Amino acid sequence: LLAVPLADLWAPLRELFERPEVLKLGFRFKQDLVYLSATFTAALGGDSGFNRVEPFLDVTNVYHYLKGHDMQKRLPKETKSLASICEELLNVSLSKCSDWSCRPLSEGQIQYAASDAYYLLYIFDLFHQKVSIEEKCSPTAEASDEHCSQRASECSSSGNDICFDGYSTSIITKYSDRILLTESDTKARSSRRKEKQKLSSDAKCKEKFDYNTEWMGPPPWDPSVGGDGYPKFLCDVMIEGLAKHLRCVGLDAATPSCRKPQPRELLDQIYKEGRILLTRDAKLIKYQYLATNQVYRVKSLLKHDQLAEVIDTFQLKISEDRLMSRCTKCNGSFIQKPLTLEEAIEASKGFQVIPSCLFNRNMEFWKCTDCNQLYWEGTQYHNAVQKFMSVCNISE
Repeated sequence: LLAVPLADLWAPLRELFERPEVLKLGFRFKQDLVYLSATFTAALGGDSGFNRVEPFLDVTNVYHYLKGHDMQKRLPKETKSLASICEELLNVSLSKCSDWSCRPLSEGQIQYAASDAYYLLYIFDLFHQKVSIEEKCSPTAEASDEHCSQRASECSSSGNDICFDGYSTSIITKYSDRILLTESDTKARSSRRKEKQKLSSDAKCKEKFDYNTEWMGPPPWDPSVGGDGYPKFLCDVMIEGLAKHLRCVGLDAATPSCRKPQPRELLDQIYKEGRILLTRDAKLIKYQYLATNQVYRVKSLLKHDQLAEVIDTFQLKISEDRLMSRCTKCNGSFIQKPLTLEEAIEASKGFQVIPSCLFNRNMEFWKCTDCNQLYWEGTQYHNAVQKFMSVCNISE
């Protein structure tokens, strides 16, 4: 596909995105569409972007439907990741933990990228089956019982798990949506901010911003101010990904207990637990009750750059034996004694699936003392260790 010129891809892609009889299935696809449109516009110029995808079905909505939520009502604000949805609905584990900026992509990354789309079809299959069972042959359906039986027989004889007939088209019409990009969606965020700023207040805001973002120690964990010597951070919702990276290198990194915490709630948590608040929210930096040694504004955009920035700013020493020593899911610590395979299988019942490929291996399992998540030293573990050794400049 990389060998095909963008100019040759534009027309087929645009037709596919807008073709009414082709259902587009995705997961939070709007931002991907923004990036895709920007790529084509930058390369081809003019009106060569994409601003509409229709019909479109978001897997997030499918998930809520499968869990019994009425799709005609407002969906919950808190949404799960695709990995969490796949694990819950399909018992499939997906891991995106790798450096996607490096080229060429590794075999594992290519496999992940393919499975990312592949499992969407399985989720849609579950959705289609549930809708068909609940609605296709219901008393309120337009088709008669005789027609339902006839269509079921045709589908069965065709050997197809999903038989897309006229009723399936009505399902798509009922449950699908569309993505429309406005002019503001396609503008760079920095351009949008500049349009909103007033020249008269720009200098004053910049002066205050620069002052408040400079790190002024010592940190609350410093023994000189009564701390215990162990670095502790609180990452707000804007940089939750950084929290997982910090945990991967053995650092205590908590996240807010609710999705949209108030500044006062963040303050209470960092005071109570002796943490430093990490954020990218410039407004939060200016909150009057925050001292300069209690908050730090992370400047980098990419997670591994953010990790390197925090390590450098706070002069943290990361050793190889601390890598992957905390639970990346909840920030908890691990039990002192590892579990055997039999113990791990027993501990995971009704909670976590142990891959069958591990059954013939002599492996140890580590259990989080807080959330009971199980970990083992597989391929993903070793890849992550190598990645973080590179980011933290740890020599082998």
